[in-house]
Amino acid sequence: MTLTPAQALAEGRRVLAEVFGYADFRGQQADVVAHVGAGGDALVLMPTGGGKSLCYQIPAIVRQRAGLGVTIVVSPLIALMHDQVGALREAGVEAAYLNSTLTPAQAAEVEQRLVRGELTLLYAAPERLVTPRFVARLQALHAAGRLALLAIDEAHCVSQWGHDFRPEYRELAVLAERLPGVPRVALTATADALTRADIVAHLHLQQARTFVASFDRPNIRYTIVEKRDTLRQLLRFIGDEHTLPDGHHDSGIVYCASRRKVEAVAARLQAAGLQALPYHAGLDAATRQRHQDRFLREEGLVMVATVAFGMGVDKPDVRFVAHLDLPKNVEGYYQETGRAGRDGEPANAWMAYGLGDVVQQRRLIDDSAASDDFKRVQRGKLDALLALAESTTCRRQQLLAYFGEASSPCGNCDNCLAPPQTWDATEAARKLLSCIYRLQQTGQAWGAGHVIDVLRGQATDKVRQHGHERLSTWAIGRELDETEWRRVLRQLVALGAVQVAGEFHTLHLTAAARSILRGEQAVRLRVAVAPSGAGRGRATRQARALASEARLPLREREVLAALKRWRAEVARAHDLPAYVIFHDATLVALAQRQPACDGDLDGIPGLGEKKRAAYGAEVLRVVAQALQAAGPAAPEPLVAWP
Repeated sequence: MTLTPAQALAEGRRVLAEVFGYADFRGQQADVVAHVGAGGDALVLMPTGGGKSLCYQIPAIVRQRAGLGVTIVVSPLIALMHDQVGALREAGVEAAYLNSTLTPAQAAEVEQRLVRGELTLLYAAPERLVTPRFVARLQALHAAGRLALLAIDEAHCVSQWGHDFRPEYRELAVLAERLPGVPRVALTATADALTRADIVAHLHLQQARTFVASFDRPNIRYTIVEKRDTLRQLLRFIGDEHTLPDGHHDSGIVYCASRRKVEAVAARLQAAGLQALPYHAGLDAATRQRHQDRFLREEGLVMVATVAFGMGVDKPDVRFVAHLDLPKNVEGYYQETGRAGRDGEPANAWMAYGLGDVVQQRRLIDDSAASDDFKRVQRGKLDALLALAESTTCRRQQLLAYFGEASSPCGNCDNCLAPPQTWDATEAARKLLSCIYRLQQTGQAWGAGHVIDVLRGQATDKVRQHGHERLSTWAIGRELDETEWRRVLRQLVALGAVQVAGEFHTLHLTAAARSILRGEQAVRLRVAVAPSGAGRGRATRQARALASEARLPLREREVLAALKRWRAEVARAHDLPAYVIFHDATLVALAQRQPACDGDLDGIPGLGEKKRAAYGAEVLRVVAQALQAAGPAAPEPLVAWP
């Protein structure tokens, strides 16, 4: 049977309501469902939290109901497969996964269910899908007309230009060759123009229709601060903005560049009274899995991690993502910060950034064994991230512009909320560059500390030993202190005018320094302001007070608390995160309506037919008991007759 886009969309709307419990699609979901459900190829770019999974899950159900067979989903992570399959089963959809957690007998049973046509969706890792044996299995299904769709999730992994390249994704090209005519949809939350082109080329999606949703996540506040005492700054940020009235803390993720730093930061947070866990590739697999499971299932936990953690983490109530080191590029930053606020409620993306970050990232690129072309692209991507970090204008506007999306100032980033004062640092930059140049003429390169000592006229032993007090640039920069000179240097390194090289981090001028030295290029820096923290913390708490839960009257909050306790018990029994049973938005709607009979459950978002049958009676019981415990409702205030 074939489906027209109109038929696919009509059936998709029924699936959305019956299975997932929602009244209508969001954004471009309807267009994607109509196109993919009718058998079209697609590349879907949709931000984290934008409903990307429904863009292949609903077409899969629509095509299975039309007798077109099973959908195969390429997924890179075991935890993601487990939770998504669990969520689908909760909703009444026949789904399974094939990965290394299954015993041979369990894997064989899943494959038999696939052969018998009992599955609507099957999740599998890319390396399993491209084995000759499994490809042959798929070819047999295709020949029998029982292979409905191939969905490739986290498709940016196919691109060497992306932030999470995985070579095994390149091998998925074989599916287009061996399974001609099977519709394919590739999905990702993050891809710039270069990465998109790579996805299209390597997955043979040249004829696919591209759907690009807005990259804007308006509920996330972006803040980038200058590194001083990073751990103290982090603790202040969490204390000011993510400490609840009862003394508990919000769930969050803290990213660090090294395993050693992850361990140190997790220990410091624990010592400060936070529930913090480390996560990095140096931990054994069982420990990593245990820590991830706790993070997904418990409230108020902070995961301190390298970038090894995060892809596929679908926890909706992560209230903050903090970076203690600079990511490699804008895509990585966007992907990682996007793990905050998936529920649409206020969240923070906070980063501390310093000169050492610039030096480290540039060295990683320069010292890599990659080709010159690859290094050139990566330097360009790093430059874009440095421009974002150094920006004195709207962060969100610049972030969206990187992905080709025009926008207005957001009013919800640090630069919009407290516009930074700037000063013309052009003359200071020329002095610093001149000092580096004069020192280079002595036949030796020098590090930042010595260059700044010469600029400021500090007669250190090293200065006297080498006679550098006789240089023409000696003491020409006494007007700035050491910290201010380091800010100027950081900007010049970010601009590419100064290169930091070698074991001793010596400074060298590049061709880009010429225009600044000649006075042809202006340099403007923000005026450093000591962080007060109070205003920002108050603003975040006010934003949280506007969130859906905090707006509820006391009686409704008590019902909500009872529903959350019940949900946690069900989740533990099913070995699933609580949000897989019901999202918070569903519980809020139930607390507001306070259903007393089955008919009162009509129209509750997220309450599909299977969940209603499974949990409806229990929900009514929990609500009734909570209302009884709360006592009689307060009487309505009297209104005078006009």
